[in-house]
Amino acid sequence: MTTGSQTPLETQMLEVSVGPQHPSTHGVFRMNVVLDGENIVKLKPVMGYLHRNHEQLAENMSYLGSMPFTDRLDYICGMTNNFAYALAVEKLAGIEVPEKAQYIRVLMAELTRLVNHTLLVGFLLNDLGAFFTPVLYAFREREKILDLFEAVAGSRMMVNYFRFGGVKADLPEGFLGKVKEILRNYPKFLDEFERLLSENEILRSRCQNVGILTKELAVSSSITGPMLRASGVNYDIRKVDRYSIYDRFDFRVPLGSVGDVYDRYYIRILEMRESLKILEQLIKQYPEKGDIISAKGAQAAKTPRMWKPAAGDAYARIEGPKGELGFYVVSDGTPKPYRYHVRPPSFINLTILEDMCLGHKVADAIVILGSVDIVLGEVDR
Repeated sequence: MTTGSQTPLETQMLEVSVGPQHPSTHGVFRMNVVLDGENIVKLKPVMGYLHRNHEQLAENMSYLGSMPFTDRLDYICGMTNNFAYALAVEKLAGIEVPEKAQYIRVLMAELTRLVNHTLLVGFLLNDLGAFFTPVLYAFREREKILDLFEAVAGSRMMVNYFRFGGVKADLPEGFLGKVKEILRNYPKFLDEFERLLSENEILRSRCQNVGILTKELAVSSSITGPMLRASGVNYDIRKVDRYSIYDRFDFRVPLGSVGDVYDRYYIRILEMRESLKILEQLIKQYPEKGDIISAKGAQAAKTPRMWKPAAGDAYARIEGPKGELGFYVVSDGTPKPYRYHVRPPSFINLTILEDMCLGHKVADAIVILGSVDIVLGEVDR
């Protein structure tokens, strides 16, 4: 600043390391930030603190042996992790999935989407430093769905429920009745959530026009899932690939218009309402009779260390709660994969963090990171 004949003050850039042990980073993750005052002029995401060698471990065990390891990628979304990996191996080995098992799979996937998005909204408000109440509301509703997962899989988070060609166990008695109860009550919860949040002055002032991701940058950076749709890109793998039985359900793909933090928040709210519509249709169509696993899949589960898919490769993907989750598997005709690779949405979606944060304050970077929705187990693998 120049006053009369005085010379401008010389200032220095300040380098700040946020993390890796920081509550806002949702795990062991670091942001190296260069600041001009409080304004971000450079940001580098630093990953790798949680690397668990997932892909190399999978190349040294049976195909089925990797199924429980997929739960640990995104530990909030164990069911959908199982789903994507099962599709890849089924495509590789030419395994069909019975109709009843298809319905069970989609049921678990959409319940998982509710869990993920509910938690994301709760934690986002916590990252804002606004108030803690939404997190408590989110955990209250999440518990009801995790109880269902425990009833069918024996575990609440590390489910290990899917099998090649189907699932490992049928739905227990009364399970669908409990799902119907959730479908009755969840819209009321979402209405309550929205009354608390969507018109909240603090949330709007902190989230609107913050961390804008343009449609062009989102597409060129391979961003997927709610982040992509919040930027106005109509792309949902459930509609594009119509994998499993998603072509039997009528649901819309909500889109944002600005691509800011607020749009990314509200897209999750709208997607939860669409998941409820899918679940309602699924309950009505659900076949009470039928196999939960195909004969070929049952054989693979019975002798996993001896099961050998023919040589070849396959890639399968799903519309996971965080975006496109894909698995690439190569077989050389032995009981172990020759190559096993994961396409994790959390990692890909983090690549444009700097672009969204430039010009904003440090406090805004925390909120922008929260709106990306990452789990470090999936980022580092």
